[in-house]
Amino acid sequence: MGTKEPDESRPAGDVKKASVTDEGWEQFVRDQESEIRATAPKEPSARARMVTARLREQDARAADQQSSRKRRFRKKRTAGAADQPWQPEGWRTGPAWRELDGRATRRRQILSVIGVVAAAAVAVIAVNPDRALSHLPGVLGDRFTSSGDAQAATALPPETAQPTVAPSIREPGVPTLKRPFAGSPAERWAAGADAIVLPKATPVGTLSKAQVAFALKATKQLLAAANLDPRTLRGQRPQAVLDVIDPHQTELLDLLDTALRKPDKRHDPLTMFSRFDPHELRLVGDVVKVRGRMTFKRGERDSVVVHADYTFVYPVTHAGGGSTEVQRTIVRRVLDTQLLDPTKYQVERAKLGVISYDEDIANTACESDDGFLHPQFTTDAPNGHPPTGPATDPYDRSKPLDPNRPDVCGTVTRT
Repeated sequence: MGTKEPDESRPAGDVKKASVTDEGWEQFVRDQESEIRATAPKEPSARARMVTARLREQDARAADQQSSRKRRFRKKRTAGAADQPWQPEGWRTGPAWRELDGRATRRRQILSVIGVVAAAAVAVIAVNPDRALSHLPGVLGDRFTSSGDAQAATALPPETAQPTVAPSIREPGVPTLKRPFAGSPAERWAAGADAIVLPKATPVGTLSKAQVAFALKATKQLLAAANLDPRTLRGQRPQAVLDVIDPHQTELLDLLDTALRKPDKRHDPLTMFSRFDPHELRLVGDVVKVRGRMTFKRGERDSVVVHADYTFVYPVTHAGGGSTEVQRTIVRRVLDTQLLDPTKYQVERAKLGVISYDEDIANTACESDDGFLHPQFTTDAPNGHPPTGPATDPYDRSKPLDPNRPDVCGTVTRT
């Protein structure tokens, strides 16, 4: 806003005086006297003084009792436990200016009553937490009474190192359409692409932090497109995977292209992609559980090598609306990718090289060569060849996949 200039047409000090009549002035004085009398403090009656005195005595006795209770409580805490850190006197006191606000005072009084109720609730929860929390309405009550939410409350943190033992089963259960991961360690796993957590990128050799970050993101994109994309799972062409791979890897791209168009024993798309025949099976819900980790290191040449090791759990049922049986197929994939320094090697920018890939598939037909996963249902006749290999736990991630293991189809201890 601009500064308003003074009006030079009026001389300085020339103030316009307002004229007031004698009748108007007398009316003004009478109004002021009436208002003063109405707002002046009045002497309370004798009955009012008695009531006030009695209330003050009750307040004083209550304050003494409360002070006594506080002293006993503090002695018990000091003698019995010292787990609470010491706090100076008045550490919960608010700013002094709040004392001048009457509305703030009333608000504090209301909060003190709520605090007493909250303290009682805390005491009940401390004695019997499960029973107390199960009766709380809203989020807490649902969280502790619903089995699905209880599982979510104990979800596993991301895997940052190779486990030392196989996961245990917390509770027995049979997969259903509402709980397709019941009775499985995967019920506590994260879901979808969010479960593929990338490590923090740092410079590697001649590659910058941004280039390493690209290698990690591209590897995640390849894994997600090959194992989580709904179109890939329905047997459609996973073009997003092919678009990530360096086009100079013509032999690999030709192999994958043939496997997708004409799968056979030598060209099996399941070595890279997870696929189900949509005419035979459908996923139960839209959740695929994922567990694993990703690491990176400097390659032999001027490159960064990314190592990914993830297990995917797919709950499926028969296509159509009449089937209620749910089976799970578990696929573990190990993938090594590489990003070469583009200033020193002839590589396609924004593309990723694939060094190696391996898979271990549980609960699918043995020696099936149609390019689809075929889990065995209890209501179906045996499909494929009978398993001949040793029994294994598909959820056991404590051992790396042995690249020299025999190529046999074994049995699983659980799905």
